[in-house]
Amino acid sequence: MAVYRDGLKIKRCLTFLTGLVECLCFSGAMFGWASLVFVLKTEGYFSYLCVNTTDANATRVLDCSGQEEQFSNIFTVSSFLINFLTLPNGFIFDWFGTTVARLVGIPLYTVGTLMFAFATPATSNLLFAALPFLAVGGIMLLVTNMQVGNLFGSRRSTIITLYNGAFDSSSAVFLVIKILHESGISLRSSFLFLSACSVIHLLRTFFLLPKKQIPHPLPDGYTYGVTCCKSKSLVDHNSTQTTQSGSAQMPNEKTPNDDAPVNQEKTVWQCVLSRLFLLHLLWLSVIQLRHLLFIGTLNPLLHRLTEGKPSLVSRYLNAFALTQLCGVLCAPWNGLIMDRHKGKPRAEGETEEEADVRASVLSLVLTSIQCVLFSISAATPYLPLQYLTFILQVINRSFLYGGNAAFISVAFPSIHFGKLYGMILALSSVFSLLQYPCFILVTDFLDGDPLYVNIALVLLSLITFIHPISVYLHCRRPAS
Repeated sequence: MAVYRDGLKIKRCLTFLTGLVECLCFSGAMFGWASLVFVLKTEGYFSYLCVNTTDANATRVLDCSGQEEQFSNIFTVSSFLINFLTLPNGFIFDWFGTTVARLVGIPLYTVGTLMFAFATPATSNLLFAALPFLAVGGIMLLVTNMQVGNLFGSRRSTIITLYNGAFDSSSAVFLVIKILHESGISLRSSFLFLSACSVIHLLRTFFLLPKKQIPHPLPDGYTYGVTCCKSKSLVDHNSTQTTQSGSAQMPNEKTPNDDAPVNQEKTVWQCVLSRLFLLHLLWLSVIQLRHLLFIGTLNPLLHRLTEGKPSLVSRYLNAFALTQLCGVLCAPWNGLIMDRHKGKPRAEGETEEEADVRASVLSLVLTSIQCVLFSISAATPYLPLQYLTFILQVINRSFLYGGNAAFISVAFPSIHFGKLYGMILALSSVFSLLQYPCFILVTDFLDGDPLYVNIALVLLSLITFIHPISVYLHCRRPAS
């Protein structure tokens, strides 16, 4: 019995660590797009859109605004699809389980890396498919890994936010590719290596993750994955039943549908139409738009502030990508904020779910404050200040996506997590399409100066405070 439980503990630790590596090194590479764009421009992708023009001083200059617009369009399409397609992926995850969801996501990721590997400047338009494939496959790796938090009980929110922070930090993958490219290693070699790593994702799927989902709360003796041996005493005592996937499942094992508490009786549409969900959608959409517009326009912004000096642009892009590595360090603090009430006595009549929702108020407020500060810093056209902007951006982004997943997991029934997580990302992706008209407004009507758009985004970010205030009032009613 003791040997079996020790083995189970080791297996859970391996699941956690390998999941962290998977999120850190693969899942969110798309958000390092600014670093990869620098390499792609060096390689000559979309260079045919650069034209010779005459500026106000009658000097001949090379205008590459058309090239910048194509790279921005690729990121806009990808950021829309990574969120919008999370909705059907969430239904696949909830209905068919972890194995099927990952067997959908891993091939998409692999195809995306192969497209990048074999694309050339002559086939630049292939990037419009390559980045979305890589992005959608990567988000599936994150969605199927967040359930690992259910294995660790009182640290559930911390694990979820840590994985989301690792997802943010994986944007540094494109920085590594940029550095390797400057050292003489081709883009093709780098992306072929990422493609070959899909074998690791497949091994985790069958050996270190369940066929369905990890339930919450976790039943005693719960195990998962392919089990080669079982403790005889435990088998004799519990009469284990082996599923078709080869994972041992205890008779007393609870699934998310068994013995569900009262709040589990809500339907998906009751959750979606609730004030909590709708205001959370507004909160996520506004902050996400601010971040996507910043990432998608970072190259032209730095080009403007550095007066077009490539070495200086490269230095700031490297600084931006390096700060993204800190996402995995920032995100767990948000989880600790949400988990801080664990083990403390609750108010009379207050359930654990209500305590979890109440604990999320501070997290939501801090995220909104960070967004306002980040927006103000990004709106200031002073080049050295962008170092501070990069720091505020990674802190806010790690709080945003980790807090989003953690809030959905505590505020709504766990059996709907995949569907609600996918739905909120899908709906927010429609709002994120506003980044395209914003980009057109800056380039075509504001002569490339984003100052007025940035000021509008600062004002827009102030409305995100409505959500934490609403959650606070929502929690006070049951308490009173």
